[in-house]
Amino acid sequence: MKIKDPGMKDNNSPPVNPLSTVPVTRLIAQFSIPAIINTLIIAVYNITDQIFIGHAVGMLGNAATNVSFPVTTLLSAFALMIGMGSSTNFSLNLGAKKKADALRYVGNGISLMIIFGIIIAALALLFLKPLLILFGATQQVLPLATTYLAISAIGMPFLLFSTAFSSLIRADGSPKFAMIVLSSGAILNIPLNALFMLVFKWGIAGSALASVLGQMLSFTLTIVYLRKFKAGKLTKDDLVPRVNYIKRIISIGAAAFLNFIIMMLVQITMNNTLTHYGALSQYGSEMPLAVVGVISKLNLVVLAFVIGIAQGTQPIISYNYGAKNYARVIEAYIKSAIGIVGASVIFFLCFQLFPRQIIGIFGDGSETYFTFASQYMRIFMIMMFISGIQPLTSNFFVATGKAKQGIFLALTRQGLFLLPLLLILPLWFGIEGAIYAGPISDTLAVIVSISFITRELKAMKRLSDKNLVEA
Repeated sequence: MKIKDPGMKDNNSPPVNPLSTVPVTRLIAQFSIPAIINTLIIAVYNITDQIFIGHAVGMLGNAATNVSFPVTTLLSAFALMIGMGSSTNFSLNLGAKKKADALRYVGNGISLMIIFGIIIAALALLFLKPLLILFGATQQVLPLATTYLAISAIGMPFLLFSTAFSSLIRADGSPKFAMIVLSSGAILNIPLNALFMLVFKWGIAGSALASVLGQMLSFTLTIVYLRKFKAGKLTKDDLVPRVNYIKRIISIGAAAFLNFIIMMLVQITMNNTLTHYGALSQYGSEMPLAVVGVISKLNLVVLAFVIGIAQGTQPIISYNYGAKNYARVIEAYIKSAIGIVGASVIFFLCFQLFPRQIIGIFGDGSETYFTFASQYMRIFMIMMFISGIQPLTSNFFVATGKAKQGIFLALTRQGLFLLPLLLILPLWFGIEGAIYAGPISDTLAVIVSISFITRELKAMKRLSDKNLVEA
């Protein structure tokens, strides 16, 4: 009798999904690395701008980009909402063999990208100075911020479109091209920054123009892809906005949108708090604005790893949770948490041990500037080694279909804790209160996340043990 090789697949049996068989550690690496690269590219793009501006313009230039950043956050909120909403509905309808509806979601998504991109750019240009003053610009920072935002607004429709449409490119089965779309503009931005700022001496206007040209390149690549969209050719009728399609797009992308809106409110509150209480301290109004701009860009690098691992783990958790393979779900969460904490500890040590050297990459400053920046970095990021648990846990609940818990956890750090603390603590402790608001918020968010995930993992362990007994 011929003995069947256990590694051979029975032709009559359904194909085995690798998400249920491949070692979890290997799967996490396989799914997380592209997500980390994607997010890291965006972080490098923002950091490069800050470095060139810091060296060519100085501390006030870093402050100017910081007070302009809430507009970019608002743009990102709409880009994520439209991109996530349209791509998810596109995939759902394509999977249900409703090709016409799937293409309608693509068309309606494109229409929303164009409409909101133009509206946000127009509002930024029409209310340029009032917005910048609202965002915390001082009289010294305002001229530079006005120049930077006025030029940056030109690229906003291109930035929103390429960011949102990259989600549809991934959903259409071309994740590599989506990465090329996002990275091409960021890569072009680096030599253009050097040319415009160091050679042509165009100052902060040169940095803004470099960004706009990079965004135009990314937009051009999305149009090239659109002409060869795999799922089918779009018609003019697909582009006509329809209320029922738009409602579905917005409902799916609402959570991401809300998270970014709260992030924008935190940025505005932080800027105004630092400006007000900085003026009452030895540091003045502009120095804290410049420092928080640099620190927020550095934090993007850490978030690239945290969010990348969290996103990479999501399909592993979702599939195995649906298959009731709870032991594998628990393993995926724990190993992802270890990966996030491991990466975060490395960054934590760098920021705690070498704050002055890291700040120095972004340009020169007075001794007072470096003293304040080092203090801010060490204190504001002191909980970095474990704060990544919060976004990972939020993502875990979304991946298991418990969206309410996921959304609540996503909003804890920024909305529930940081925003109120930024308003309350400085009343007693001045600018020091604003600095300590960060680690206190991180601590509270991690405690809440751990309490949620501990109960959930215990419940899954019981279900896993029950399945083993029944088997």
